[in-house]
Amino acid sequence: MTQDYRKDPEALAQLTPRQYAVTQEAATEPAFRNEFWNNHEEGLYVDIVSGEPLFASVNKYDSRSGWPSFTVPVEPGNIVEKVDRTYGMVRTEVRSAHGDSHLGHLFDDGPAEAGGLRYCINSAALRFVPLSELDAAGYGDYTTLFEK
Repeated sequence: MTQDYRKDPEALAQLTPRQYAVTQEAATEPAFRNEFWNNHEEGLYVDIVSGEPLFASVNKYDSRSGWPSFTVPVEPGNIVEKVDRTYGMVRTEVRSAHGDSHLGHLFDDGPAEAGGLRYCINSAALRFVPLSELDAAGYGDYTTLFEK
């Protein structure tokens, strides 16, 4: 079954002020004071606006940055990279492809053994779906990522 992921007006209306500022206005939430920076539960991280699958806990690591960090997206086609020249820096912004949510930034200081990339993502842009709920939430195809 192919899911039609898109910016959902209903989901937008339910965002907290922080979630809205991050996803729609490219804000950044505070380091170490966000929902998932220290989450160690197995599961899938999806766009809070569109529901499109973005990252899996199997690719999450502690970057000591204070934000959830991942080495690779679970579905590369759901990630869009854009040049970000704000604040006098040149960075790579990461957005969701279907929801057009600002997610965070991509850096090249990730674990070398995993490809060297760090997807530094705002918790406020994410909804976490625990492994035990993947089937019920419509993400059952992703359970194989967690098989050992």
